[in-house]
Amino acid sequence: MFVALTEIDPMRRAWRNVIVLLLAQALLGAQMSMIFIVGGLAGQMLSPNPCIATLPLSMMILGSALSARPLSGFMRRHGRRAGFLLACGSAALGAAIAAYALAAGNFWLFTASALFTGVYMAAQGFFRFAATDCAPPEFQSRAISWVLAGGLAAAFTGPALVRMTAEVTAIPFLATYAAIIALNLLGPVLFAFLDIPRPPAPIPGKTEGRPLAELLRVPQIAVAMICGMVSYALMNLVMTSAPLAVVGCGFATADAANIVSGHVLAMFAPSFFTGHLIARFGAKPIVMVGLAILGGAGAVALSGVDLPHFFIAMILLGLGWNFGYIGATAMLTRAYRPEERERVQGLNDAVVFSGVFLASLSSGGLMNCMGGSAQAGWSAVNLAMLPFLVLAGGALLWLMLRPREVAR
Repeated sequence: MFVALTEIDPMRRAWRNVIVLLLAQALLGAQMSMIFIVGGLAGQMLSPNPCIATLPLSMMILGSALSARPLSGFMRRHGRRAGFLLACGSAALGAAIAAYALAAGNFWLFTASALFTGVYMAAQGFFRFAATDCAPPEFQSRAISWVLAGGLAAAFTGPALVRMTAEVTAIPFLATYAAIIALNLLGPVLFAFLDIPRPPAPIPGKTEGRPLAELLRVPQIAVAMICGMVSYALMNLVMTSAPLAVVGCGFATADAANIVSGHVLAMFAPSFFTGHLIARFGAKPIVMVGLAILGGAGAVALSGVDLPHFFIAMILLGLGWNFGYIGATAMLTRAYRPEERERVQGLNDAVVFSGVFLASLSSGGLMNCMGGSAQAGWSAVNLAMLPFLVLAGGALLWLMLRPREVAR
């Protein structure tokens, strides 16, 4: 009887953590879609130059890239719960500064506030890794998928909160950032139920695994990072510009919110079965399918600027991100040793969000300063996807065609 109970305990703990992290993704994660809907529009309203309208979103991603490795180290010393609570506090502070900047009409303060939000964005990226900390190996890919499936609720709540708050005050979007502060106050309640033991302190003289330079030479680690970065960066490149393109082509802010809602829904709804597909077919084929779908999203976006074109392109963009990003994460988690976990995860997310930062920074310039019209800018954004899809697809194909004995 005792043996049977101990065999059940790991799965019970794993499911408890998955449920907590799924709820965090659903509730706290709503703020990310809210910020991506209003951040560029608020930046355009405050910016002295339309070419830098999306700079606040870029600064948020830069904050995520800069904080990923330090945050991973902090959680290595103090535990996942402490790291996630720190991130919620940082996000609430960032939203408060953003609200003040909107009231003051200060673009540069609004831009600086996004760095604090970036800390939460980095922490949300660790939700998927935290789900695997106490999970049996055969459950890990499904745990990642279930946690990301929490974004399905965020696909509805985030845009709905934007529609409710964007224009209820004399200063647009002020109430939206107040709602983001309120969301982050849920963090301490949710994470009180997280059951991930703090990692043991490192034993003096004991190795922490291979050096980072050697880890980056492991083909599966390197290719997983490339595919994860390209999947996330291209999704962000297009999503950042989408609200600007929709409004610039004559549609309403509510239409932009609905399109982003459909996009976020497509990002997370497939997570209910992505883990099963990875378990059945392997991570690499799923990543390749994801990259192909991202290419299809660009093709649809280039074919027209009616509302159906925006909807279909953004839904394909979300689906491609889901397959590419979850598949790349699954590839990565199978390529390092247990003692290398935090260092590889922190390095991976620093690399991924560095690429996302560059994509976001480029998005506003391509959208607002290429061709002189919203349609021309939207075309430039989508054409920019092509070389990066070729890079990631080529690297993945090379890995898949490597001889088995060499791969081992």
